[in-house]
Formats: sequence, structure tokens, C-alpha cells
Amino acid sequence: MGADLPEYYFRIRENGAAVYRVDTENRQRRIEMDQIAVANVRNGKINAHGDRTLTEEDLAVIKSWMDDRIAHLARRDIEDIHRTVDHLNLTAQWAQSRANDDDLEEVTDKLLLAMHDLRTVLVRKKADRLMKGDPQPGAERNAAE
Repeated sequence: MGADLPEYYFRIRENGAAVYRVDTENRQRRIEMDQIAVANVRNGKINAHGDRTLTEEDLAVIKSWMDDRIAHLARRDIEDIHRTVDHLNLTAQWAQSRANDDDLEEVTDKLLLAMHDLRTVLVRKKADRLMKGDPQPGAERNAAE
């Protein structure tokens, strides 16, 4: 049983994880998890738990996990945005084809304000990119056409 378990366990928290060392090599053959650190992906800090001293291996494993977690969260953010675009399209279809007056009355102002806020941010960010001279994706393709 113990050979299949990882040496470290990361209990996900909002800003990182509590890090545990997993031990199955004890007399009772039970899984024991000993918290050794807290990892914060927002500020990159790793704090030893209690009076622990982290080994170089501990730090390397935690830093690797943090890098993987940051990349995972970034991918998740983009996936969420793509789902939001899908939801906006589905919402437009719903409003056009299935929503009744009461449904529309309930959501119209909230949707309009949220979309106005989003549009304002996107337009400002796009203008900032254009002012910096950052190339737009596909600009080379469009120029060649």
C-alpha cells in the first residue's frame, strides 16, 4: 500500500496549500501525514510549519508543485473565460428564443451592467496594447491577405 502513495501531499487552500509528508513506514502500517509547510502561490513564500526545518528536497518538491499549480490555475482561468464566451452566446440565444418578459426583467439590468463593465475594461486594455505597439494575434496573417 505505501509504495503507491506519494511522499508529499498538498492540501489545496485558496492561496496555495498546506504541505504534508506522507509516512506509511511505521509499525502500524497506517498512513500518517505530518504537516511540514505552507506554500503560498500568490507571493511565492514557503513557510515551514511549527519548528520544522525544510530539507533541500522538501523545498525542491514544494517549488515544483507551486510552479505546476500556478500553470494549472492560469490554464483554468483561460478555460473559464472560454466557457464564459460560450455562456454569453447561450444567454443571447435564450433571451432571443425562450425568455419571457418576467425572465428578462429579472436579469436585463444585471447583464447590461456586467457587459458594460467588461466592455470598458476590454476596450481600455486593447487600447493600452495598441499604444505600446504590441502586435495583435493574427496581425501578420491579416497583413499578408
